[in-house]
Amino acid sequence: MVNCGQVKEMPGEMQKQARVAPVFRLNERAVVYHGDCIDMLKGMPDRSMQLIVTSPPYNIGKAYEKKTKLADYIALQARVIKECERVLADSGSICWQVGNFVESGAIIPLDAVLYPLFADLNLVMRNRIVWHFEHGLHCSNRFSGRYETISWFTRKTKEYVFNLDPVRVPQKYPGKKYFKGPKTGQYSCNPLGKNPGDLWVVPNVKNNHVEKTEHPCQYPVELIERLVLSMTNEGDWVFDPFVGAGTSVIAAVLHNRRGAGAETEGEYAELAKSRIVEAMNGTLRTRPMSKPVHNPAEKGRKPAAAPRFGAESGVVAQTTLFRQVAR
Repeated sequence: MVNCGQVKEMPGEMQKQARVAPVFRLNERAVVYHGDCIDMLKGMPDRSMQLIVTSPPYNIGKAYEKKTKLADYIALQARVIKECERVLADSGSICWQVGNFVESGAIIPLDAVLYPLFADLNLVMRNRIVWHFEHGLHCSNRFSGRYETISWFTRKTKEYVFNLDPVRVPQKYPGKKYFKGPKTGQYSCNPLGKNPGDLWVVPNVKNNHVEKTEHPCQYPVELIERLVLSMTNEGDWVFDPFVGAGTSVIAAVLHNRRGAGAETEGEYAELAKSRIVEAMNGTLRTRPMSKPVHNPAEKGRKPAAAPRFGAESGVVAQTTLFRQVAR
């Protein structure tokens, strides 16, 4: 079997510590606490976490959560967010990645519902990042959901960490030059690449994804890598109160940061630990950040030709619809 995933080596002194601690201590490299994140947070010092990044349960009745009333869900999130704010470093960031809560066929955007909880703690939203992906459940009564959001908050300061250069993406026109003025003939774009913007196209973890495990709502390492690289420096702490399959800690240790998280389900806590150890040892397969989203030609595949005939053809049906609208 060809290992088509990404393997990264951990440099320096931290690479020697290929273990995951069960309780939080500042001198650890990686921690997975089996239990409630509130209990874990109580043992963490004030202002100790540079990046807090998570994808909390969406209150939609997954195997690892019990669906409750929306008001009760918000109250629980408020408790966690308040404790996260306490441990957030002065220059730190909180990134809360959520989707939609669905009730009686109506969607409720959780980032909008949760925003006041952060604002009430005097946190400032720096970006609302839209994560777009191509695959998911197909809806018949509304358009299929193909995005979730990451709300990025910091304290009210200009001194928060933000490193753009490590997460730049290729320029659309890398050879473009100024055609007039004092810079005529010089390149007009940053040679390191461009700002990736606030719409990120990253494949979600489905059955054919190199990172897929038994966890039902696993997010991709590359999504968190961009946050880790831009909002922390080497040696900083990254914390995930709902660590799941360990993705946030993995993204941290792959880039010489320290990572910690809590998980209530024993099965997933053990899964997270094993994946984190693999990441430390350089054997974990992950999807590279620089890999194109989809390229059928890489595997010798050709797009299937669209049907041309038949009353039931989707092409015929769409063409007929467009003609009717044009009239």
